[in-house]
Amino acid sequence: MHQLHGNVALVTGAGAGIGQTVAHGLARAGAHVMLVDLAEGPLKAMCEQNPAFAYRCADVSQAQQMEACVQATQARFGGLDIAILNAGIEGAVTPITDYDEQTFDRVMAVNVRGVWLGLKYCIPAIAARGGGSIVITSSVAGLRGAENMSAYCASKHAVVGLMRTAANECAALNIRVNTVNPAPIDTRMMRALESGFAPDAPAAAKEQISQRIPLQRYGTPQEVADLMLFLAGPESRYCTGGTYTVDGGMSSR
Repeated sequence: MHQLHGNVALVTGAGAGIGQTVAHGLARAGAHVMLVDLAEGPLKAMCEQNPAFAYRCADVSQAQQMEACVQATQARFGGLDIAILNAGIEGAVTPITDYDEQTFDRVMAVNVRGVWLGLKYCIPAIAARGGGSIVITSSVAGLRGAENMSAYCASKHAVVGLMRTAANECAALNIRVNTVNPAPIDTRMMRALESGFAPDAPAAAKEQISQRIPLQRYGTPQEVADLMLFLAGPESRYCTGGTYTVDGGMSSR
């Protein structure tokens, strides 16, 4: 239960869903955790409940803000061992020909630039501690196409490329880098996508999406967090450069 005792982790997108769940898991495993998100309310509440947490509000697509998060982590907890680069947005559900340019750019900024900046500033900090683990949230949409989700799909493919590059660059630093690629997970993001696919019948959209998953259901944030915790911890010491699906069999089709 305390295999990460003495470790320090940073989690982006920590205010809800997968990020919040993995942050709690890291704390239960004994780590100190810097929570990063745009919204202060959920982060403040988490810190009030658990002294293992600290927080910074930040837009991960902005270099100075991301750098400041890493520096704050080092100042508060003495270093950095684990980074969970999870922050992401879904964008619009729209054909490529109708997709709004500003929306596309924002998705790429958060989902790709945000991960790139996370790598840029977390790698030196983790290297200074002798190595560690970086886990990036991608998606099954990062392994296959997704109709009417061009920005999201492109961004999640892109972070797989960033991960593979970082895994090669960081091997000599004893830093492992992997992606977790979930299928639809029962979070706010999926509520937004269901409404985008079928504004008048989101429940029907959920049922249709579920039918495309061999296990016939959405995953839970905890099921994703469990895999992230494995990749963050010492049991995965020979795992780097990998895309790890937690998708109910969706990518097998």
